[in-house]
Amino acid sequence: MKAEKTVDYHIKTVWYAISRMYNTNAAKSDMSMAVGYVLLNIDKNGTPATKIAPLLGLEPRSLTRMLKTLEEKGWIYRKMDEYDKRVVNVFLTEEGKLKRDVARQGVLRFNSVLYQRIGEEKLQVFFDTMREIQRLVDAENNSLRAESN
Repeated sequence: MKAEKTVDYHIKTVWYAISRMYNTNAAKSDMSMAVGYVLLNIDKNGTPATKIAPLLGLEPRSLTRMLKTLEEKGWIYRKMDEYDKRVVNVFLTEEGKLKRDVARQGVLRFNSVLYQRIGEEKLQVFFDTMREIQRLVDAENNSLRAESN
């Protein structure tokens, strides 16, 4: 089977193209796509550090390094939860909020182009298809886990 006939090929090549586009734009603001996604996922009331990695599919070690770098740049700060000392919440500084806005504008701009050129109806079919693929992947992973136990 030719690569162009597989679903994986299309998902992977489009994702790499989107990633390159976001990274090129983010670099103009001293960021990367991954940093932008982290900033976009930090709530104004703080976000537990342990909740950020799973949202973005990052390994905890990678997130720890990234948070350290963002803290050194002055874009975030960490604060222990006053009720549960085991939880460390991550907050955006004023500079971090500005960087998050840059990331948000990039995402909104790209999505606007997609909606204008592809249309809401076709995008809804795409979203439904991607959700179904995700369900199938999850079911396959659960099946493989059950077999290994």
